[in-house]
Amino acid sequence: LDEAGAPELAAKLAAYRGGYLAEERRALEAALASGQLLGVASTNALELGVDITGLDAVILAGYPGTIASLWQQAGRAGRRGRDSLVVFVARDDPLDTYLVHHPETIFATPVEATVTDPTNPYVLGPQLCCAAAERPLTMADVELFGGAAAEAVLAELVRRGLLRRRAAGWYWTDRNWPQADIRGAGGQPVTVVERSSGTLLATVDSPTAPATVHQGAIYLHQGLAYEVDDLDLAKSAALVHLADPPWSTSAQQVSDIAVIEVLHSARAGGIGVHFGTVQVSSQVISYQRRRLSTGEIIDETPLDMPVSRLITKAVWYTLDDALCLDAGLDDVDLPGALHAAEHAAIGLLPLFATCDRWDIGGVSTARHADTGLPTVFVHDGHPGGAGFAQHGHEVLSDWLQATLEAISSCECDTGCPSCVQSPKCGNGNDPLSKSGAVQVLQLVLAALADHG
Repeated sequence: LDEAGAPELAAKLAAYRGGYLAEERRALEAALASGQLLGVASTNALELGVDITGLDAVILAGYPGTIASLWQQAGRAGRRGRDSLVVFVARDDPLDTYLVHHPETIFATPVEATVTDPTNPYVLGPQLCCAAAERPLTMADVELFGGAAAEAVLAELVRRGLLRRRAAGWYWTDRNWPQADIRGAGGQPVTVVERSSGTLLATVDSPTAPATVHQGAIYLHQGLAYEVDDLDLAKSAALVHLADPPWSTSAQQVSDIAVIEVLHSARAGGIGVHFGTVQVSSQVISYQRRRLSTGEIIDETPLDMPVSRLITKAVWYTLDDALCLDAGLDDVDLPGALHAAEHAAIGLLPLFATCDRWDIGGVSTARHADTGLPTVFVHDGHPGGAGFAQHGHEVLSDWLQATLEAISSCECDTGCPSCVQSPKCGNGNDPLSKSGAVQVLQLVLAALADHG
């Protein structure tokens, strides 16, 4: 193609992501099957909920997070014995950087085991309600749902009046079917409505709504840009109008984390390693407008959004002050070093747990209120925890070693999206120290190696 491209093919391509209405999904499937459409640009929502198969080629724009997802997406091409082409285009991302240097990780590694916590009450509670609505739960059923953990959740459901305990078992108390959030997002989805026509465009997960459909946000749908006029979280609705601005928007947020319960703790060589329950508090405080042509920041507008609180699981490590001083990490360098190490570790955890970086989060601080020490947290992004941080705790040495390799092998001088910068950082990737992150990780890994 020449510089003008092929504008005549624009109508032959479509977009797909989670939140599309059912009729839009089905129309897209039919158009691809008939040849009316020649291609589709999709998020990882392509893996579930839409029937798109038998394509000639798949282009993977970045590693999808797991080997299972990679083969699921690649498998959309070449069915029924037909030849196909799958191309992987690496992104500026620590995990993609690692995989480019270690392709055997994909081609010589089996599909990872699913990581989950079946005793998570936020997951188990709705599932028990659904089961009891089908037929009363017996003690034999309770054993299948986890035994003692399920009994504790059942007791809470009875206390809340959702289930009733009888001699024969537990009964669902409502005439309506219980609601279970199979997507794990939590909360009522926010509907996106075109203001002038009242047309329902899509839905947005409740936890991500403040960052994606806040007032003034540019929201993209089916290749069209809409500006958000109003977000009403109480009514779970965002009103938008069609627009064509020469800028994009990105939300800025602040996060804090508090330790609720330490479930496992160990110390070695001035390093502490912990796993437990935490409360993560986050708040969208502003948004930036960036020019589409250059990425230049035009301005930043403050927002008044509620604080969201999430009780979940986390793995964290601490460094003694004397250890940091001996390594030359002073009060000026330490925040950026910890922040960069946190970003890179989040990017590499999907190499070991069945998740992607959007399923997890992190907080780093040179002096945490609960630990009293320089601390790096990585936490699950799901209520109650989904098993990702727990698995990270179990494979901490391998995980942090891969993180160190990804940073060290990156050819940049001071840090870039391929190693320590993060696309989801609420602090604008500031401060960051690539060399400091290498020092922090070397200190932690040396202590873990000495501890055995």
